[in-house]
Amino acid sequence: MAAEAVIRFAAILAAAMTIAAAPASAQTNAANPDPTKIDCRNGTNAAGADCAKNGSGGSDGAGGGGPAAAGAVFLPALIVDLFPNPGAPPAPVPTPRPDPATPPADTQAGPPVGGPIVSPTDLIAVQPPRAVVGDFVPDEVLVTVDGDAGAVQQIAASFGLQVRSQRQSRLLGTTLVRFGIPDGRPVGVVLAQLAADGRTQRREPNHVYSLQQAASIVNYAFDRIALDSKQASGENVRIAVIDTGIDETNPALAGVIAGQFDAMPDVPIEKRDHGTSVDGLIAGVGALEGMAPGARIYHARAFEGGKSTMDVILSALDWAADQDVRIINMSFVGPKNELFGTACRNARALGMVLVAAAGNNGPKAPYGYPAAFDGVIAVTATDARDGLMPQANRGAYVFISAPGVEMVAPSGAGSDVVTGTSFAAAIVSGAIANLLHAAPDRSADDIEKALAATAKDLGPKGRDNDFGYGLLDTKAAEAAKE
Repeated sequence: MAAEAVIRFAAILAAAMTIAAAPASAQTNAANPDPTKIDCRNGTNAAGADCAKNGSGGSDGAGGGGPAAAGAVFLPALIVDLFPNPGAPPAPVPTPRPDPATPPADTQAGPPVGGPIVSPTDLIAVQPPRAVVGDFVPDEVLVTVDGDAGAVQQIAASFGLQVRSQRQSRLLGTTLVRFGIPDGRPVGVVLAQLAADGRTQRREPNHVYSLQQAASIVNYAFDRIALDSKQASGENVRIAVIDTGIDETNPALAGVIAGQFDAMPDVPIEKRDHGTSVDGLIAGVGALEGMAPGARIYHARAFEGGKSTMDVILSALDWAADQDVRIINMSFVGPKNELFGTACRNARALGMVLVAAAGNNGPKAPYGYPAAFDGVIAVTATDARDGLMPQANRGAYVFISAPGVEMVAPSGAGSDVVTGTSFAAAIVSGAIANLLHAAPDRSADDIEKALAATAKDLGPKGRDNDFGYGLLDTKAAEAAKE
């Protein structure tokens, strides 16, 4: 019997060693796999025509459906701005966010620990951010490193990488490095290789994110969210907006902008409409008055051509945290990224209220991030009759509804009619500024609970995947007790 047991153990051990020897990046049984297909599986050429024809894609780390994709590990697909994408495979449904009455445990993480805080202005830009196509930059990875500049250089040399930028992140509590891949290796392969070095703590693709403005009269939002325009005020409430550049000459922004930060200074500013509209809807003055006149906007430019990358957005978030803001408005959507999730959790732990657009990609679209992270208020858009915007994302992560369809807003040097969950998020940020102006000591948790408890129910009874808890009711939320 003992001999038989030894033989069985040896057989099991041999099988385990055979499985462990298979490469994690390719996961294919082909003797001579096609390099193009490997790149598609790893997301490197996800924007290419061949990959699109083969159906290689996915979301939130799940693979798409074709035979070539069997068993492969996929990186999240880019959520396309403005329009639904019916061809995309359905995303796995995450666990719905717990009821705000019992805040998620992972939102209670303490402030980041580590060395001295270094301002994002100390970013060492070895090479300017490159133009991006697809769901992540195809020749870059983001890595948090346990070590100094010397350790960063050693890692780069060991793995054949370039150090394109490095900085101390306040919200991540560690050094964030943007490594370039000069030899064409797929991103997934490089991430797997870096995992072998204990000095690399987190390793992620440099994901791409999209602004959430849909195609395009007096602002009806005041009436719909029960906010008296004559009483509205966000005086001295500090709000960060991460968006495109803005047109400071627009009369609606006169005296509104308290500070600015350019997270992509080497990229010329061409578009200013989206950021101008978001800032104006939050705190505009004059004829195009926003929801919270008197609020102090700290504007971080992190988008051009409607797109941005994870490293740029994280830089903007760190700057916002240094401004001691109470609210951060993020009117954009992209894939799930764990570095982003950590930064959002730590910002929430520091007392900031995080507001994000749920997305404009249709009812079958994958979940949109940062809105789907715990501790982030995901906002969908409704019209003047409280009907849901047809392009809106749906899902258990949708938290609350607010006006976002055909509203007049500042745009460039003038005004325009705008539609999208971007602008619904701005309405919610402005309403929260009113709550904080009336009661500065209200916590982020209390604000979230009050919004959920007082929202006007729309759609099916109770919280649902279309409207969340329902339409924002500012007056009721202000009266709600902690």
